[in-house]
Amino acid sequence: MSVTHLPVKRTRAREGKALQKGQQTKAAIVDAALGLATQIGLEGLSIGALAEVTQMSKSGVFAHFGSREELQISVIREYHQRFEQEVFYPALSQARGLPRLRALFANWMQRTSVELDSGCIYISGAVEFDDRPGPVRDALAGSVQTWHAGMKRAIALAKQEGHLDASTDEEQMLFEIHGLILALHYEARFLKNPGSIARASAGFENILQRCGAAASPPSPIKPARPAKSAKE
Repeated sequence: MSVTHLPVKRTRAREGKALQKGQQTKAAIVDAALGLATQIGLEGLSIGALAEVTQMSKSGVFAHFGSREELQISVIREYHQRFEQEVFYPALSQARGLPRLRALFANWMQRTSVELDSGCIYISGAVEFDDRPGPVRDALAGSVQTWHAGMKRAIALAKQEGHLDASTDEEQMLFEIHGLILALHYEARFLKNPGSIARASAGFENILQRCGAAASPPSPIKPARPAKSAKE
């Protein structure tokens, strides 16, 4: 190896380590921002508040995002990625049709039971940005629409497999299922009404049976606590 090549390789190695460290730092900031947003909402996020939480300088935080808006969008993307990892992808191991649709709802309910304590970015974000056009609202709406498309596809597959009536209106069914989740948040998180999770589970079974699915006893999901992170 030529000696003249050593400084170049060392420089590239240092640059690679710096890039990796920068990515790790940004990921840590986004993680902290997501935790903060579940408590105070996306609109409450600021470079200053995040700098205080992460014990970094404002300029250090700003350097990773460039604007408060980009910070908010990064949080939405991270939330969506975690949502898919917990709700969507595990359900794909189930058979096409009703088993997969049930798994999607069960996973959604499990995540919702955790968010009764921590809050849901999709729901709180919709309240904050429903009448405020712009990139943040677009990112929020796009994430929810992506998830809805996955649920609608599962409903369509259940029809194709003969698990639901061929006349089932996929849009209507999705609307009613999403309505159960929204009602659950309101009833359990805001009104603190006991038994809300069981009622949501029973509501899902009622929707399925009305659409021709074989009856299955509801199995209420108990409220869960968020898993502790490795830092705790």
